[in-house]
Amino acid sequence: MAKIVCVLYPDPVDGYPTSYARADLPKLEHYPGGQTVPTPKAIDFRPGDLLGSVSGELGLRKYLESQGHTLVVTSDKDGESSVFERELVDADVVISQPFWPAYLTRERFAKAPKLKLAITAGIGSDHVDLPAAIEHGVTVAEVTYSNSISVSEHVVMMILALVRNYIPSYQWVVKGGWNIADCVARSYDVEGMSVGTVAAGRIGLAVLKRLKPFDMKLHYTDRHRLPENVEQDLGLTFHPDVESMVPVCDVVTINAPLHPETLNLFDDALIGKMKRGAYLVNTARGLICDRDAVVRALESGQLAGYAGDVWYPQPAPKDHPWRTMPHHGMTPHISGSSLSAQARYAGGTREILESWFDGRPIRDEYLIVDGGKLAGAGAHSYSVPKRG
Repeated sequence: MAKIVCVLYPDPVDGYPTSYARADLPKLEHYPGGQTVPTPKAIDFRPGDLLGSVSGELGLRKYLESQGHTLVVTSDKDGESSVFERELVDADVVISQPFWPAYLTRERFAKAPKLKLAITAGIGSDHVDLPAAIEHGVTVAEVTYSNSISVSEHVVMMILALVRNYIPSYQWVVKGGWNIADCVARSYDVEGMSVGTVAAGRIGLAVLKRLKPFDMKLHYTDRHRLPENVEQDLGLTFHPDVESMVPVCDVVTINAPLHPETLNLFDDALIGKMKRGAYLVNTARGLICDRDAVVRALESGQLAGYAGDVWYPQPAPKDHPWRTMPHHGMTPHISGSSLSAQARYAGGTREILESWFDGRPIRDEYLIVDGGKLAGAGAHSYSVPKRG
């Protein structure tokens, strides 16, 4: 029997919910493009419940314990004395979320000789040292597409919030004011603006589709060019690299995975090539942007606004400068953890576990590392540096 260690974010400060704002969720059968939503044999949760926090347990306990497995759930993940570090030493499976990542470093792999499967409940497995996973023969899987649309909706919301100066305007209401001039002094229309996405995969393309009705000029760069009919339908302009795209954009949204080629991509030099007064939105990974370069650009006016929900490390320390920099629209890492998305990535996590324990192949689109190499979605999205 297996030991599964599941790292989830803490429950709400006022306790696990006893009721919810909505009674149900819309039922989806497939994602755009035809991929079916997760298809586990069964689920032991009500879609729409809070599943991603400790008490929610991703709805897995009944299933796993009925099969004789041991499930350990914790939010205590950082440091040598953490629950995660202690439980990892004899774990067979680790489950983590990008929003509260249990960092599987090379050192932690060395401490976990029994570990065979690392599951990301959601999308984005950069909290796992993929070269180390390959060397240790650990399979890495994630629930691809489960929250892509959730993130794309969040991106559109943040673009509008920045350009229309929504957050400061809301704060005037909370403070009891009616300061129209203060609100509109930094408010613009997105109509006619040029917006570009760094990567046009599932999330980036969904962002472009949702922005088309706003009559924005749509640009993208990606190492995999989209089909010609997609470019024509959306009126897209392709750029061979990010350096050629950002100078023409009023808004840039980052929707690329974190790997060696994107680490600190948006530094002083690249931000300096953007239009003065442009907006930058990052719901991908915090380390794609140079932390202090973003702060400097906002303070100088090179950037008119920065929004995102990804930080490094996560959770971000209280003194992280992105909490207090001017003209920002930061949130905790929540874009892909709506209650709607949780139902899908909890179901997908169970689907992966069912396949693993039954000895059946895991869906190819869920695989990141398998058989000692990048596989499935991982082979498309990630690159692994060669060790000298």
